[in-house]
Amino acid sequence: MARAAVIGEAIRTTGYALAGAVVLVAENSDEARAAWRSLPADIAVLVLTARAAAWLGEDPTTPPTAPFPLTRHDLLVVVMPP
Repeated sequence: MARAAVIGEAIRTTGYALAGAVVLVAENSDEARAAWRSLPADIAVLVLTARAAAWLGEDPTTPPTAPFPLTRHDLLVVVMPP
């Protein structure tokens, strides 16, 4: 079964755990990239805070340290408004 994940600052992401999302707190670019690399394979929807999206690069779907092939088309990435 596919799941959703959220990457970003604790203040903006922790509430998503109540809805069953995998929450990966990232307070800086190193933590955001580490969270990206640690995404479970069954994640189908990824929500990023605006800061996390900026930390991961201009195109958050293809950061340089992606944990899976960049041809993965089954991951929907959504960026929260600032």
